[in-house]
Amino acid sequence: MKSINAIGLDNIKAKQLSEKLNELLANYSVFYQNTRGSHWNIKGEKFFELHLKFEELYNDLLLKIDEVAERILTLGHSPNHNYTDYTRVSKIAESKEVNDGIKSVVNILDSFKIIITLQRELLSLSTEAGDEGTNALMSDYIRAQEKLVWMYSAFLNK
Repeated sequence: MKSINAIGLDNIKAKQLSEKLNELLANYSVFYQNTRGSHWNIKGEKFFELHLKFEELYNDLLLKIDEVAERILTLGHSPNHNYTDYTRVSKIAESKEVNDGIKSVVNILDSFKIIITLQRELLSLSTEAGDEGTNALMSDYIRAQEKLVWMYSAFLNK
């Protein structure tokens, strides 16, 4: 008989989901800090517009960081919490270029590509595990982020 956790999921699948969610958490955390850096340091012609957009984005990322960490806990595992682990695991690199608005927007788009790809992987894993909670969370994130990708791309005339 399979070992089932407190929310009715197979323990092995819940562990796999938690590991992938911790990878997502690491990427979100680095993305968040990069975005805050851009918000703090942006200069130039589009300062007022981008300063506000970056603040909106980092506030949203902070909420998602908390939701992902709580989902890991709900699955019965522990979220990683330090930047040593985050920078080791994250596919998103720490940004050094935070003064230039265009470079910051390009960095945001590159980060979304990584985040959305990880979330699609989580959709597959959560579907296989019968984990509707993780599945719904990832689906909601992807839908909203696809729209942001379109909007940031339009800003760059891409």
